[in-house]
Amino acid sequence: MKNVVILVSGRGSNMEAMIAARAAGELPVNLAAVISNRPDAGGLATAAAAGIATRALDHKAFAGRDAFDAALAECIDSFAPDLVVLAGFMRILTADFVRRYEGRLLNIHPSLLPSFPGLHTHRRALEEGVRIHGCTVHFVTAELDHGPVVIQAAVPVLDDDDEASLAARVLKQEHRIYPQAVRWFAEDRLTLVGGRVVLADRQEGERALRSPEVC
Repeated sequence: MKNVVILVSGRGSNMEAMIAARAAGELPVNLAAVISNRPDAGGLATAAAAGIATRALDHKAFAGRDAFDAALAECIDSFAPDLVVLAGFMRILTADFVRRYEGRLLNIHPSLLPSFPGLHTHRRALEEGVRIHGCTVHFVTAELDHGPVVIQAAVPVLDDDDEASLAARVLKQEHRIYPQAVRWFAEDRLTLVGGRVVLADRQEGERALRSPEVC
């Protein structure tokens, strides 16, 4: 069973989805630790209540990004992770850190990448008038919000949507596809080939993910 370390900065609702999936027997991994750059992050209490080891490394206590990332990597490695999962971890990671975990570092972004990288994705989607929005799980590379796509889920943008309503619809899909991506990794079904993700038995995966909300 693979060890997974989750990084959060706040509540960690995607972390909660993984804890729930594990409890339901749908995520065959060991959630080894939850680590936050904010000691007051709500996700730490949630993880502890679920019996998961927690650590807090306050980024403000370090001289700079390199020093923090080095300490973070040392903390992560103490749990011997097979996979590191970013679940609302609000830090831009250095290239050295990303290279250290290349091919075993996942992130979820609230847009259909490569559209709308960065912040305020729902606002920008509404301003651009797109009719389809969504979320993306991808392997992390040194380029922000890029990297090989593992899975995406799409939602319609409704005429009466505001940022909050659109965000809520997207978040529901995040909670569905992120545990699925981690499961595929745990089952050794993801292979990186030429900068793209190949999923073993993709048709089966697509059948498992169909829902009325996915376009």
